[in-house]
Amino acid sequence: MDITAYKENTKTAFLAAEYERLEAQAIEVRELAEDPDMQELAESDLTSIHEQQDILLKQMQDITKEEEDADRFPNEIILEVRAGAGGDEAALFAADLANMYLAYADARGWQNRRLSESVSGLGGYKEASFEIKGKDVYRTLRFETGVHRVQRIPETEKSGRIHTSTASVAILPIRKKVKVEIDPSDIDMEFSRSGGAGGQNVNKVETAVRLIHKPTGIDVRCTSERKQEANREKAMQILAAKLQELEEEKEAKKYAAERKGQIGTGDRSEKIRTYNVLQDRVTDHRIKESWHNIESIFAGNIAPIIKAVGQAAHEAEQV
Repeated sequence: MDITAYKENTKTAFLAAEYERLEAQAIEVRELAEDPDMQELAESDLTSIHEQQDILLKQMQDITKEEEDADRFPNEIILEVRAGAGGDEAALFAADLANMYLAYADARGWQNRRLSESVSGLGGYKEASFEIKGKDVYRTLRFETGVHRVQRIPETEKSGRIHTSTASVAILPIRKKVKVEIDPSDIDMEFSRSGGAGGQNVNKVETAVRLIHKPTGIDVRCTSERKQEANREKAMQILAAKLQELEEEKEAKKYAAERKGQIGTGDRSEKIRTYNVLQDRVTDHRIKESWHNIESIFAGNIAPIIKAVGQAAHEAEQV
């Protein structure tokens, strides 16, 4: 049994050492078994040693699986909303979506905070990003990535016409083990003053950080921390998550036809849901299911939707 990986893992190293100690003991017992007078006793000892090794191996496997699950479904994400087609109304819708997810996060007891925002003239979000931490946060929200569409009469619309606007949502998992490598020479870094209320240093010290990844054009901003260094570190973390998402998106498209358990493409350009305010209905196009009481849904009561999409994904994976 090759236990090299368990020896190199700090969480299983002690168990691996005990496994090897028992293996050495087993070798000595086998030598004793060559003596006919000791054979019966030796075989009994070997049985006991193998049972202990099996228990240790199961413990090491469980720890490793737990680590793999934690890496696949981390308890920290970046929620990113971005206004699409529809001008100011799209920005207002993006803010509605952000508030909907944050209210849901609060109900789940997850921690959340704003990392950056670009506000429209009417108070909506041209784009904004939030950090959310909590148990099963990525496992729960991972199918929310995509284009969301709203159909409603804007408050600014005097003629009563129905407008259709869109906003994109991205759920970016923050993993401890980053698989992508970022060349520092590929990054342009800019510093600016953080806006907003908060103290004597606001608008005086350049703490806000903007990173531009030249090969992909990905743009990341972070203004939440008081120190420039902390904002730079968080921005790098978000950039790594975005680049990883880009790679996973390419893989998903490449093998989409083969992936029976896939709910949608996982692409942020895919239209996944429509919020029809006049008909008081929210429809998820991937599973062709609808829910009513849209006011309650915008207030964060999205658990039934998330559960239904997750259940559909689980059932598809079993096919």
